[in-house]
Amino acid sequence: YTQYLDAKDIDLLLFISLLAVGSVLGQVSYTIPEEMTKGSLVGNIAQDLGLDLKRLKTGKARLHVGNSAEYIELNKERGVLLIKERIDREALCKQTTPCALHFQMILANPIEFYRVTVEITDINDNAPIFKMKDMVFEISESAVKGSKFILEKALDSDVGINGLKSYSLNPTDNFALKLNDNTDGGKEVEMVLEKPLDREKEEQLTLTLTAVDGGEPQLSGTVQIHVTILDANDNAPVFTQSTYKSSLMENSPRGTQLITVTATDKDEGTNGFVTYSISNNIDGIFDLFEIHETSGEVRLIGNVDYETSKHYQLNIKAKDQGGLSDSCKIIFDITDVNDNSPIIDLMSTTQSVPEDSTLKTVVAVMNVHDADSDDNGVVKCFLNDNVPFNIESTSNSFYSIITDSDLDRERASEYNITVTCSDEGVPSLSSSVTLTLQISDVNDNAPVFERSSYEAYIVENNTPGLSIFTVKATDADWNQNARVSYILEDSSVNGVPVSSYVSVSADSGVIHAVRSFDYEQIKDFHFRVKAQDGGSPPLSSNVTVKIMIQDQNDNPPQVLYPVQTGGSLVAEMVPRSADVGYLVTKVVAVDVDSGQNAWLSYKLQKATDRALFEVGLQNGEIRTIRQVTDKDAVKQRLTVIVEDNGQPSRSATVVVNVAVADSFPEVLSEFTELTHDKEYNDNLTFYLVLALAVVSFLFITCLVVIISVKIYRWRQSRILYHSNLPVIPYYPPRYSDTLGTGTLPHVYNYEVCRTTDSRKSDCKFGRAGSQNVLIMDPSSTGTMQRIQSEKNRRRLVLCICRLF
Repeated sequence: YTQYLDAKDIDLLLFISLLAVGSVLGQVSYTIPEEMTKGSLVGNIAQDLGLDLKRLKTGKARLHVGNSAEYIELNKERGVLLIKERIDREALCKQTTPCALHFQMILANPIEFYRVTVEITDINDNAPIFKMKDMVFEISESAVKGSKFILEKALDSDVGINGLKSYSLNPTDNFALKLNDNTDGGKEVEMVLEKPLDREKEEQLTLTLTAVDGGEPQLSGTVQIHVTILDANDNAPVFTQSTYKSSLMENSPRGTQLITVTATDKDEGTNGFVTYSISNNIDGIFDLFEIHETSGEVRLIGNVDYETSKHYQLNIKAKDQGGLSDSCKIIFDITDVNDNSPIIDLMSTTQSVPEDSTLKTVVAVMNVHDADSDDNGVVKCFLNDNVPFNIESTSNSFYSIITDSDLDRERASEYNITVTCSDEGVPSLSSSVTLTLQISDVNDNAPVFERSSYEAYIVENNTPGLSIFTVKATDADWNQNARVSYILEDSSVNGVPVSSYVSVSADSGVIHAVRSFDYEQIKDFHFRVKAQDGGSPPLSSNVTVKIMIQDQNDNPPQVLYPVQTGGSLVAEMVPRSADVGYLVTKVVAVDVDSGQNAWLSYKLQKATDRALFEVGLQNGEIRTIRQVTDKDAVKQRLTVIVEDNGQPSRSATVVVNVAVADSFPEVLSEFTELTHDKEYNDNLTFYLVLALAVVSFLFITCLVVIISVKIYRWRQSRILYHSNLPVIPYYPPRYSDTLGTGTLPHVYNYEVCRTTDSRKSDCKFGRAGSQNVLIMDPSSTGTMQRIQSEKNRRRLVLCICRLF
C-alpha cells in the first residue's frame, strides 16, 4: 500500500507498529490504507510476536473476530496477515477516527491468544457532494448589505486532510462567501449580500458554489444557486435562542414531543409568517426527527439508540414569506438505558480433561462485552454451584475457566458448566451459556475384593476340575482400566506348588480344584489370589483364600486289638469262677475319618453262647452277663462287628476266641483240634473261591481285550483306507496327576506295648494276676507253655492298646 504514502509516512507507520509490538506483550498493531486489493500483505504476525511457524500449525492458529465481518485472514504457512475482503473505510467507520479493526489470534494446546489491531487510514477516494441538486432563494430587493443566507453544506465521506477543505462562490458581483466554525468542528456556509439587489435590473441570479477537499489529487463538487429577487421584505425571522439543549432517553416511544423552537419576524402580513424546517444534511436524521412547519414543535419519529450515537444535533431554519431566514441548533444528549444484555463469546473450549489434571488448568477462554455504558456496561461473571472450576478475568473483558480442585472421574464423569454474566444496571440483565466437559479416566484405582478374606469348603474325593467357589473384585475405573484379571500367586503347600492344588480363571475368578483331595492327607490350606486391572501401569490387590477339606466316610474302622494273625490263634481265658460283669477283653478299633464318621459302635454279631457274653456299645469291652458254670463249653467263639457313624456306614469284624477253663491243659486239646480242622477248612474254602474268581476274571478280561483289539484294528484300517493322515496319540494334560488319589494312601503305624489286665486302658508291665493266655501254632506238633514262678504264673499277653 506504499503507493498511497510518501517515504516519511511509511517510516512513521513502521516506527509506530514496532513501538506497539515492543511495548504491549501479547498485542500487535498494524496500519494499512483502505481499498487494498485482496491478498495484499498486512504484516508478518509470526515474526512480530516471536512465534514459530510450527507453533502456528500445531496450535491450529485462527483469527477470532466475533460478530464482525472478516476482512483479514491468516496464512499459517507463511505466518502473515492478508487482506481477505476489500476494506472501505467510509462504509466501516463513516466519520469516526481513528478507524480500526480489532480481533484476536487464538492458539490451542496450550490455549493462548493475542490481540491484533489494524488501523485503516483514509485515502482521497470521495469527492465533496451536495445533496440538493439546486439551491433556490427568494430575496427581497430591499435586503440590506450584510444580509446572510445559509447555504447547504457539502458532504465529503473522507476524513482528515482528505475531507472537505474550502468553498468558493462564483460570480461574486453581489454576494460573498463566509464560513463560520461550528462547535462540532464543521463549518457553516453563509452567502452574504455585499451589494444591494435591484429587481428592475435583474430579476434572477445564478451562482455556482464549489466545494473542494484537501486530498491529492484534489477533488471538488458544485451546486447551482438560483436567486429570485422579490419586492421589499426588510426584516428576517430571529430565533429566541441560537442553541437549544435537551436530554433524550434512548428507546423513547415514537411521537414523543421533544422541544419547541420559536422565531419572530417584525414584518406583517405574509412577510411576517414564519415557517420552520430541518436543514441537516446528515444521513438518517430525517428518519428520527421532524418539526412542525408552523409551530416549531420537534417530535421523535424513529428509534434512538445510545449505542449508535450519544448525541444528535438538529439545524433548524426559520424562513418568512419574503425569503429572509434565520437558523438555530438543537443538541440532544441521549441518556443510556440498560437495554443490552452481556454477550458471551466462547473463543476456545476443551471437550475433555484427564482426571489427574493439575490445578488451574485452563478449559475454556471467552470474551464478554456489554454495549451499554457506565454501570449498565459493567459485567461480572460467575459459574454454577458444585463444580470444581473457577472463572478468572485475564484481561479487560476476557475470562478463563480453570480447575480449582482435584477432579475424580469416579465421582463425576461429566460436568455441565453454566457461565452466567450479568451487568450492574437497574434492572440487571444477564446472559448464560452452558458447556459440557468430559472427565477422561486415569488408572488411579486398584481392584477391590468384595471380602478381606475368603473361606471355602470342598468335600474330599472330589473330581479334578471341580469349581470350588468364585472370588470377585471390582475396579472403580472405566473401560480398560477397570478390566480385572485374576492371578494365582506363587506359593507352596507342604512343599508342593499351590498350582498343583487349585487354579484360578483369569477372567471370571472361578477357583477350580486341580486334584482330588484326601482329608486324611490334608485338612486345609491357604493361598493368595491377585486381582490386576488392565491399566498402564497396572494396579493390583490380593486376598487370602482358605480351602477347608470336608471329610467323607471313605475309611472303614480298623481293629487294633485283638490282632488277627494268619499263623497263630490267640484266646482269652476266663476262669469258671468268673462272676457277672467279668471283663474278658476289650476290642480296640480306630477310624482314620473324623467327626461322626469316626464315631465307632461295637456289636456282638455271632457267639457260641449269646447268653454268656455281651459287648459294650461304645467301649468295645467284652464282659460276662451271667455266672460261668461247668456246663459252659470250653471253646467260645465271638464275632464282633465294629461300625462307624458315617452315611453310609462302614464296618469291620473281628473274631475273639475265649477259653472257659481254670488251667491250660483243659483247653489245649480243644483248641488244637479247632486250630487244625476249623482253620484248615476255612482256608481251603477261601482259596477255592479265590481261585475260581481269579480264573473267571482272567477269562473275561482276555475275551474283552481280544474283542477290543479286533474292533480297534478294524476301525484303524477303515480310517487309514479313507485318509493318508498319520495318527498321533494324544495324552491329556496332567494325566498322571490323577493316580494315587485312592482312599488312605498313607501307611499307618501303631505302637506296641504290654498290659497285664485287659480291663485296664493304660499300659503296664507284668504283675501278679489270675489270667492266662494260650497260644497254639497249628504248624507245630507241640505246645509251648511258659510258666512263670508261683507268684507270677500267668504269661504276659502281647497286645496293642490305644490310649484314650
